[in-house]
Amino acid sequence: MKKIVLFLCFTTWVIGQNTAKEEAVINTLLDNWHKAAATAQFDAYFNALSDESIFIGTDATENWDKKAFITFAKPYFDKGKAWHFTPLERHIFFSKDGKTAWFDELLNTQMKICRGSGVLIQENKTWKIKHYVLSMTIPNDNVDDVIKIKAPIEDALIEEYKK
Repeated sequence: MKKIVLFLCFTTWVIGQNTAKEEAVINTLLDNWHKAAATAQFDAYFNALSDESIFIGTDATENWDKKAFITFAKPYFDKGKAWHFTPLERHIFFSKDGKTAWFDELLNTQMKICRGSGVLIQENKTWKIKHYVLSMTIPNDNVDDVIKIKAPIEDALIEEYKK
């Protein structure tokens, strides 16, 4: 019985060590990804994305696969600076098999605080961003004011999506 308990304790410890290691790897990947945008390192930025990745931006029309996102972003990178997001807080979670991770983060940006969230997968033992969503945060007390600003633009979009 003692051997079984020791084995279970050891296994739990090993899994915990591996999760902590992978969490550090993902934190580094995401930090470097944000730094690559701030310093216009095009290849470093887009190599962090899976070939089948999706990037969803803050505008309702910004839902891009990797190719479309590259087309959108390249002019910004060509100017020497894309965008600058500095993580304020991040939470990372793992699937039971350890091959999928998801996260949420608060970011200091030129738009003030934004929230990023995403999914990462392991491809050939390397973590890749598969899906990323960037959202602006709106204080609850200001939602009505923001709706008034958005309404003329988004009412037209809603009508287009209904068609």
